Amino acid sequence: MNTKKLKIFFKKNWHYISLVVLSFLFFLATSSFNFFTQSYNIDHPTYQDRKTDFVKWTSPDETGNYIFAKLYGQTGNISVEESYNLYTKDVMRPRSFRSDEGVLKPVSFLGIIIIYGKIVSFFGYKILPFLTPFFASIALIVFYFFVKLFFTRTNALISVFLLASFPPFFYYTARSMFHNVLFSCLFLFSIYFLMLMLRARKKKRALFDFSFKGQNWQGMFFASLSGLFLGLAVITRSSELIWLLPVYLIFFTFNCRKISALKVLMFFVFIFLGILPALFHNQILYGSFFFGGYNEMNESIIRIVQAGTNFLKNFIIGGQENGGEFVKIVGAQIFHFGIHPERSVRMFMEYFVKMFPWLFIMSSLGLIIYFINFRKIKSKIVLYLLSLSVLSFILVLYYGSWEFHDNPDPKQFTIGNSYTRYWLPMYIALIPFASFFLIKLSWALGALFKIPKKINLVDRIFYDRMISRKFFANSLRVVSVVVISFFSLSFVLYGSTEGLVQTAMRQIESKNEWQKVQELTESNSTIITVYHDKLMFPERKVIVGNFSDKNMVQVYSNLVNFLPVYYYNFTLPSKDLDYLNEKRLKEVGLGIEELERVTSDFTLYKLFVNSSSSPEVSTLTTDL
Repeated sequence: MNTKKLKIFFKKNWHYISLVVLSFLFFLATSSFNFFTQSYNIDHPTYQDRKTDFVKWTSPDETGNYIFAKLYGQTGNISVEESYNLYTKDVMRPRSFRSDEGVLKPVSFLGIIIIYGKIVSFFGYKILPFLTPFFASIALIVFYFFVKLFFTRTNALISVFLLASFPPFFYYTARSMFHNVLFSCLFLFSIYFLMLMLRARKKKRALFDFSFKGQNWQGMFFASLSGLFLGLAVITRSSELIWLLPVYLIFFTFNCRKISALKVLMFFVFIFLGILPALFHNQILYGSFFFGGYNEMNESIIRIVQAGTNFLKNFIIGGQENGGEFVKIVGAQIFHFGIHPERSVRMFMEYFVKMFPWLFIMSSLGLIIYFINFRKIKSKIVLYLLSLSVLSFILVLYYGSWEFHDNPDPKQFTIGNSYTRYWLPMYIALIPFASFFLIKLSWALGALFKIPKKINLVDRIFYDRMISRKFFANSLRVVSVVVISFFSLSFVLYGSTEGLVQTAMRQIESKNEWQKVQELTESNSTIITVYHDKLMFPERKVIVGNFSDKNMVQVYSNLVNFLPVYYYNFTLPSKDLDYLNEKRLKEVGLGIEELERVTSDFTLYKLFVNSSSSPEVSTLTTDL
């Protein structure tokens, strides 16, 4: 290819080249967090030799997802036995795990475990920390083509650059074992192929036309992909059905005359295929196709089914007076934590308006410009706006009504709190409107450099090449995207105590902490802790607890006769240590001694049988 052809190629395809380069750089950038904070021992790659690897996560959810995805990829199982839980009332487990009669199971949704575990079965478990960056990088490319379906090519490219640096998307891609980025990617894939299905048609067809003749098979293929990705998204975060259902209902209702019944059938068939693996494992793990690891959600499902059954019985015999009660029960179960509009508004202000003001201001102004020219709005934009409105309203009201305290300090509003990842679909959907405003603003300001009608040739060349309206507008867009990206990435890296740099430093420090505890404890020991279960498991058995609950203390007294038991937490003042030895632990025949101060704040203690005490406790067998 000669130079001239090469220039023509780059001129025609520079959008796509930029997109691929950005996607690749995004993958490298987000993967580097886990690459530098985690390490593997290449001599011991199997699950049985897990103690040689330091692959730790900063949250219980990430820990559970990683361990079960790895286990599923290596063994095909999503549970592991812990025989000592038969003697400890199932309390020997880390957070985000549940134990049923000595079997450890996930608490969270199974989608990420099944999807990533299946990939692990082909490529090995070391790929696990980098799968979310991979899917997110692909999602950037899909996002470009998705936005281009509704807006312009320029809008699509700007939107992709804004998304690549958008703090929650970048942050939770780097912290790669959360569900939310994977869910958002799968949802984006599904809705993109749904739009392609709507476009891939030869003629208008009636909704109930089952004829194969003249059927558009490309559209059938897109319908299948859309359904499959939606099914995978549902099992990744089933709680999002609360807004997924109305959004897809809007899409199908809005385009009912454009979709044949066969496409609808293929769409639902592949949804079922997508959720089938989770249904299968739900039955095995939790005793029902529709149950999961959350007991509260299972109880809600039972109440809804019971209410529905009662309503149906009443309807059959001719009465309808329980209809209002049925709606009330269903609403109470769906909005498990209630509906609190004031709290929702407050969280919206903290985690959107104040945390990402550029997105709020620019997207709001972009929407205003659209509504000012509402007579010119195309039907596809109406569909986008309607879906965005429903999605945003439900997300803000539903999750905003909850009260999360992921950060130890409840007064801090940081990117690590749950709202930012739960509202990720809303943030992403608003980015094209922020991009739209930037395009309109830059073009309007570019009018200041309009070329005068009467101007000599030399000045005209200067205007054309240096300060023409198009040149100024494009320059302003590039500078704006660079500035926004710079501040966004700075916020991700250093913006709070949960920034990636601070988190990485804590990870590196925790490795030394982990190694020291490993050296001080036996391989079969149990560590009682409040905060460090995610660090100590699975190399050591863990119990999340302390000495405030007498029932838990009773469990410790049973366990200490069979396994070495340690307590790892904040260093206890002398008076608290004396109280434990003289009263609380002595009552059950235990004592506690300081083994070693591991860090400036945390100390490892060992529990032992206090032979000088005479506890009035039952034996292990009779207690259970």
